[in-house]
Amino acid sequence: MNKLFYGDNLDILRKKVKDETVDLCYIDPPFNSKRNYNQIYNNVGGEDRAQAQIFIDTWTWDELAIAGYDDIFANDEGRFTPQLVELIKGLHSVLGGGSLLAYLVSMSLRVTEIQRILKQSGSFYLHCDPTSSHYLKLVLDAVFCPQGGDFRNEIIWHYTGRRMVSSKTFNSKHDVIFFYTKSDANPIVEYPSEPWTKEEYIHMKKQEVHTDTDNRQWIWGHAGKGKSHHYKIYLDEVVANGRPVDDVWDIPIINTSSKERQGYPTQKPETLLERIIKASSSEGDVVLDAYCGCGTTIAVAQRLKRQWIGIDITYASISVVLRRLEPLGPDVLKSIITDGIPRDMASARALAHKKDDRLRKEFEKWAVLTYTNNRARINDKKGADQGIDGVGYFLTAKNDNAKIVFQVKSGGVERGDIAKLSGDMGREKATLAVLITLEEPSKPMVKEAKATGQYRHEVMGRNYDRIGIVTTQELLDGKRLDIPMSLEVLKATQTAAAQEEQMELL
Repeated sequence: MNKLFYGDNLDILRKKVKDETVDLCYIDPPFNSKRNYNQIYNNVGGEDRAQAQIFIDTWTWDELAIAGYDDIFANDEGRFTPQLVELIKGLHSVLGGGSLLAYLVSMSLRVTEIQRILKQSGSFYLHCDPTSSHYLKLVLDAVFCPQGGDFRNEIIWHYTGRRMVSSKTFNSKHDVIFFYTKSDANPIVEYPSEPWTKEEYIHMKKQEVHTDTDNRQWIWGHAGKGKSHHYKIYLDEVVANGRPVDDVWDIPIINTSSKERQGYPTQKPETLLERIIKASSSEGDVVLDAYCGCGTTIAVAQRLKRQWIGIDITYASISVVLRRLEPLGPDVLKSIITDGIPRDMASARALAHKKDDRLRKEFEKWAVLTYTNNRARINDKKGADQGIDGVGYFLTAKNDNAKIVFQVKSGGVERGDIAKLSGDMGREKATLAVLITLEEPSKPMVKEAKATGQYRHEVMGRNYDRIGIVTTQELLDGKRLDIPMSLEVLKATQTAAAQEEQMELL
């Protein structure tokens, strides 16, 4: 059964995923690799905090990080290996309390749980980059190796199609993927291969097949023209239509015009995940992605007939996953078990009033995306929304559209909120607006909204309030926006935003 969890992956892994139930885990955790070492180490100054805002927001030496460190240091429940405890203590002495140590503590907590839930034959792939890979390998060694696990490969994903220009460094063109197994069992289910080159294939066809003393067939190959050394190729280790891949994978990044693109700046290509999933799992196996983001692992696992578990702490990611699976049909969506998404007013209020800073604006995201059937685009810029929490585009004709804006209120609401939203509409040049409120609106609010008039939608043949009011209870009861949305326009804006963000990082 496929499961999609909305929430903190540490809590979910500890409470809702049983021991030794997962065949393959791949994670691509967030990490701001575009900061230099001085910025990472010396991140206590105000100027650096401003420069590294994305990094700081994700990994700060705050109460949460300190609690994680204390959990590892005390090891009251014995869940951490002695090697990991000593490693984190040593890193604290070297790095001090800061964003990098907060990141490593966070990863240590989660990798420990991933090792626990893997089957004895299970495999683990951690996707990172050279900025922190040297620290992460120490963490992985300290978790897996003392418990009978093994380091298998440091895979280099060498990507093409990304322009990098720097006068201070060589162009960065690769990511790192660490491959570990829980035991010494053979981790390769299907050995990945790449097509033979024309020259290789001709050479292979001409070789004489020999039989070894153990009845294994093999051929001689040579390293190239003019080379004297040879190597032996066992035929049962070679895929018929290609040569076995090495640990450097040349896979291009996703083209900006690709149908695969979901508007995520850190989205990974399906080709990369297909290679990993095919190599280390079989049909029916359980694949886990604890930072599922835009759902590439889930989409590929679904296509390859694997069971899957996806976890993410942001509802925007959950929304993208659901929308990404939507073309597969209603039966696929109905078969998914979702967990952590508000189902009643109590859980909706709990989400709205969470004090965890990582969940800032999560109630707003859930409300807007739920009401629009995952068709809106969330305004994620902190402090810069100017009253607008989401934006969408609806069709007004076959080749034309108009803007609709969304505002969410999780506290008290009053008549003046409608007047402010009306002003925000004008600034945004929006045709329609919707106010989603946790609390019931007052009669003066409803009257003020009605006074803004109506919009005649000629295609739908009906009128819509220019400012609509929707309550959280109505959302929970199934009320949804019933205007035909323009997905093509939305995807174009997401792609443009992703490109803009990527250029800022470069």
